[in-house]
Amino acid sequence: MSRSSGALPGRLPGASHLECTATGESFESERLAGLSPAGKPFFARYDLDALRGHFTPGVLAGRSPTLWRYAEVLPVREPACRVSLGEGFTPLLDSPRMARSLDVGRLWIKDEGQNPTGSFKDRGLCMAVSRALELGATALAIPSAGNAAGATAAYGAAAGLPVHVVVPTDTPAPILAEIRALGADLRLLDGLISDCGKVVRQGCDEHGWWDLSTLKEPYRIEGKKTMGYELFEQLAGRLPDAIVYPTGGGTGLVGMWKAFDEMEQLGWIGTERPKMFTVQAAGCAPIVRAWEEGREDAGTWENAATYASGLRVPGAVGDFLVLRALRESGGGAVAVQDAEMAEWVAAMGTATGVFAAPEGGATAAAVPKLRAMGLIEAEDEVVLFNTGSGLKYVGMEPLAASATRPSR
Repeated sequence: MSRSSGALPGRLPGASHLECTATGESFESERLAGLSPAGKPFFARYDLDALRGHFTPGVLAGRSPTLWRYAEVLPVREPACRVSLGEGFTPLLDSPRMARSLDVGRLWIKDEGQNPTGSFKDRGLCMAVSRALELGATALAIPSAGNAAGATAAYGAAAGLPVHVVVPTDTPAPILAEIRALGADLRLLDGLISDCGKVVRQGCDEHGWWDLSTLKEPYRIEGKKTMGYELFEQLAGRLPDAIVYPTGGGTGLVGMWKAFDEMEQLGWIGTERPKMFTVQAAGCAPIVRAWEEGREDAGTWENAATYASGLRVPGAVGDFLVLRALRESGGGAVAVQDAEMAEWVAAMGTATGVFAAPEGGATAAAVPKLRAMGLIEAEDEVVLFNTGSGLKYVGMEPLAASATRPSR
C-alpha cells in the first residue's frame, strides 16, 4: 500500500461524529455506517472551532500535492490507513480562448482526468476505501456506471482488500480492461447502475461485503469535497463566480458545497459562494427536471440513455442535497444532448489540449444555455469540471437526439 508522506500530520482526531443530512441527528463515527436511520446520507462532522486558527491555508505550504494535504478535515485518523496513489491537486487550467468562445469573463478547466485512474472518482474511493480499511471492512463492493468501479478496484488493490464490482454491459471497454487488470471480481449486467445496485446489495447481505455506493456510506463525499479546497488554493485564496459540474449521483457538487461551509467556519472565506450549476444528459436528467419543477427530490428517470456513462444515473440518493446546493447558491440545472457533448469535447480539445470525457464536454455545452437563461453573466469567472479522461470513452458514440429525448 502506498502511503502519504512529507509534511502531513500524523494521527488526527478525525470526524467528531456523523450527522443525518435529513434530521440533523448525531451518531457515532467510529464504526462502519451506511445510511442514517432516516434512510438518508450521513455527513462527517469535525471540531472546526478547535481547528480554526491552527488549520490555515498557510500550513499547507510544502505538503504533498495530493488530497491528503487537507488531512485535518478528513475522516481517517491513522496515517497507515491513508491509502494513496497520488490522487488530487489536479491542474486548474486557464483558457482564455474558451472564455471568449463561451462569452464569459474568465474560464478555467479543472482537469480531473489527470487523477491516477483517469477520473474524479479516485478522490471519493480513495477516502471510502481508506476509511473502510481503518474501520475493519474485509471486502468491498460497488455498483458503477464505469469509472467508480475502476477507482474502487485500484484503491482496493492498494489497500489489500478484495473488491466486487457490478457494471452495465455497455460500460466502455477501456474501463472493463482496467477493472480486470486491477484484480477486482467483475460482473456485467444488462441494465443500469440502479439494477447493478440491487445485485450489490444482495451480495452485501449474503457475503458481508461493504457497500461503497454513492452517498450510501459517509466518506466518498469527504474525498470529493477536496475539489473545493483545491479551487480556493489554486485561485490564490478566492473562489470563482460559477462552477459548472456534470452530475450523476452528485457527490462532487454536494461535497464542494460542504467544503465551502467548512472553509467559512475555519475562517478561510466569508459568506461568498460560487453559483453551482448541474449539467445532465437530455436522456437522463432527473435533477434538471426537479429543479425546473421546483421539487425537493428528483425521483427516478425512466429509460435513461446517454453515452456519457457517468451521467446515466436514473436516481440519486442525495438528490435533495444537490437541489439544495443549487438553490442556496443561486445556481441552476440544464440538460444537453449527446451530440452537443461530443461537439464540445472536440472544441475543448482544440482550444486547450485537454481530451475531455463526454461529461466534461457537457459542462462546456451547458454554458451557452446558462448564458441565454441569464444565470451566468458575461463578466463571470467560471470553472468547468472535466471529470475524466476522454481515453476512457474511445469507441463510444453519442446517441442520436431521438434516443435522448427527455422523459417527463
